[in-house]
Amino acid sequence: MKNRVFMYLFIFTLLLVLFQYINSKSIIEDYDKNLKTAENRVEVYSDSISMLKDKISDLSQFDLNYSDDAISFFQDNGIDSEKLMPVVKDALLSMNMQDGDTHPIIPYPGGNGNRMLLNSVKFLNHKWLIADFSDGTLWGEILIGYSIDENNDIKFKEIETLLYPYQRY
Repeated sequence: MKNRVFMYLFIFTLLLVLFQYINSKSIIEDYDKNLKTAENRVEVYSDSISMLKDKISDLSQFDLNYSDDAISFFQDNGIDSEKLMPVVKDALLSMNMQDGDTHPIIPYPGGNGNRMLLNSVKFLNHKWLIADFSDGTLWGEILIGYSIDENNDIKFKEIETLLYPYQRY
């Protein structure tokens, strides 16, 4: 009788160990599968981050915020470029409010009774900025030179303009 109890206990223990082994094996396989999936995601995300860093580097190539030489130019003249950019931008966009049929810096007249207006501005360096303009139908881009004189007056000069051909959609 005692032998039978030990035999049943042994069989029960063996079944319990076998169950634990199979269960642990499936858990480890699931864990490995999830780990490989996560590693693949990390690789894809790392590639995406690398591509985005390259794109940021390309886009910041002509940007006053990332041009050490342009920032140094302003610093050498005692000007804070972070404070200057909004002032220059506001001065340029305030030209949109001036009276008249034509814009003071955009050489093209508007069509359909509308006036050309500047929309957005991007600083290229300490001397130039680029802006886009539109009258609602026609649009274009303008390269503008800017300077600050001794009296801290901002002067703008049109360097080049581009008017895109009219397109119907």
